[in-house]
Amino acid sequence: MKKLILFLLLCFIAPALASLGVRAADSQPNSWRSADWSSSGQLPAAEDDAPAAVYVMAARTGGLKGALAVHSWIVTKPANGGYTRYDKVGWGNPIRVNGYPADGRWYSNDPETLLALRGDEAARLIPKIEAAIAAYPYAARGGYVIWPGPNSNSFVAHVLRAVPELGIALPPEAVGRDYRPFGEFVTLSPDWRDLELSLGGYAGLAIGARYGLEVRIAGLVFGLDVLRPGIKLPGFGRIGV
Repeated sequence: MKKLILFLLLCFIAPALASLGVRAADSQPNSWRSADWSSSGQLPAAEDDAPAAVYVMAARTGGLKGALAVHSWIVTKPANGGYTRYDKVGWGNPIRVNGYPADGRWYSNDPETLLALRGDEAARLIPKIEAAIAAYPYAARGGYVIWPGPNSNSFVAHVLRAVPELGIALPPEAVGRDYRPFGEFVTLSPDWRDLELSLGGYAGLAIGARYGLEVRIAGLVFGLDVLRPGIKLPGFGRIGV
């Protein structure tokens, strides 16, 4: 029991508190009304960029929540077409299409591009992405739960699991990515590269090529990345090469 308490203190509680302290010392918008939601200018203008493209992006969320969590979304663009951005939000009909600029800031925080896929492979995967979005089981009004899920990150994680050819997993600070309803305790990726165990998103384990080795408690993650050596800490995310 003492070893378990020490593990929780060192690997989860201490990093989370440190991240909260850093966040509290930083200046943040007072409310969503005063936050900047405009384009960050990271993506080229669609009319100037002919190839098909798929992007997965994430940005720190607002307030103290941003110390521990990011908000993620998906952007698609057919060849010679415009951007379509898919988010899940916590008000109204939760799945929003083009509710914000494709590369828009989230609560004034610049996004990070987690995946940029262009050309023929992007064109091939866009119909699969759209099918996964259409099949998402928590798209109705009331289908958003901030913690442990299903939230914005649960939505994007669903699409990434359904289209493993995208080849990525959401970062460890994407709280809610490990949400599963009770009864779905074991998830094996379609390409057999990752195995996840989940107790309703409250606790779990993961091992595989995309996740490395992760211990998940209350949506926070402590883990080791093997293929790209690094360590994963609550709030700070992945630190390594």
